[in-house]
Amino acid sequence: MRRLVAIAAAALAFAAPATAAPPSVHGSAYLVEDAATGEVLASSNAHEHLAIASLTKMMTVLLALERHRLSDVVTVDSRAAIVGESTINLRPAERLTVRDLIKGALIQSANDAAAALALSMAPDFPSFARLMNAKAAQLGLHDTHFVRPDGLDVPDHYSSAVDMTKLGRVLMHTRFVRDTVDEETASIAGGRTLHTWDDLLSIFPRTIGVKTGHTSQAGWCQVAAARAAGVTVYATLLGSPTRSVRNADLESLLIWGLAQFRVVPAIRPAHTYASVELPYGKRPVALVAAKPTNAVARLGRPLTEKVVAASAVSLPVHAGDVLGHVEVWERGKLRARSDLVASRTVNKPGVGGRLGWYAGRTLHHLGDLF
Repeated sequence: MRRLVAIAAAALAFAAPATAAPPSVHGSAYLVEDAATGEVLASSNAHEHLAIASLTKMMTVLLALERHRLSDVVTVDSRAAIVGESTINLRPAERLTVRDLIKGALIQSANDAAAALALSMAPDFPSFARLMNAKAAQLGLHDTHFVRPDGLDVPDHYSSAVDMTKLGRVLMHTRFVRDTVDEETASIAGGRTLHTWDDLLSIFPRTIGVKTGHTSQAGWCQVAAARAAGVTVYATLLGSPTRSVRNADLESLLIWGLAQFRVVPAIRPAHTYASVELPYGKRPVALVAAKPTNAVARLGRPLTEKVVAASAVSLPVHAGDVLGHVEVWERGKLRARSDLVASRTVNKPGVGGRLGWYAGRTLHHLGDLF
């Protein structure tokens, strides 16, 4: 079987010009990122070292998920029970599951819940901070240094929009986290009802998380994620002046980010991607996609089609036989792939048919001599 490699730019009318520039926002730094690829769509001061308030709790929760089962029970340390500001009023020696403490830390951004989790994994806050920084190094969070598990203002506790976005994406790999940060209210042990600080869940319905934060030093911060039509984007904003400004700016960034993409028919049904030559004078067989596929495409960027298929095959050929494949690429990233299959069945002729074809070919060549 001979092989043919054909590479051609796809004729993609949907690769429209890019949309307008990102909206202007108020804050110290921001970043908008494609969740699927990690590509930065827009940013400003994205590596600047800034206070991050309760975005810190994402790391505390990540470590708790690695070191505990959700059903594990934590006895609240007295040092956690006295941590102030946003709390769920934990009592010393009270027993709660890791599941409930994580919900408290993520939904209501409870400092005492984060502290209780931390002290269940380390003898004191400095020891837990070492665990946090070791994990940050492992994840490649080069702009980050932790001191506390809750994010309360202390010297030398900082991160960046780049690092917090990456941490948010890592945390959202866990189904329990995705379900938790999408809740506006929840009930946990002790008759407690949690209420989210994430206003975007009600303001912008496409929001799926992730974490808010606020202190006097950090201002209003948030790592937000939104999903629409097969696309997920993250928008992180640090150092916004007010809660309402943060909400409005993040909504604008998420809308803009989602608008950078379209879901397109990258691999088309009933389209002939290649033709395979057959022996005995049979009409070539068209190859079609086994599985038509849509793909997420960035506006303003063409997609490239790569077809690899047999140039000729022996008989018989059956409809559905795999005789090649098609790939759709965008700037070095594979967006879609499908096998190419025979569109019809062609049987091998019998002895008489083959002899007749050979006789015809012989007569044809003899005719050429004269």
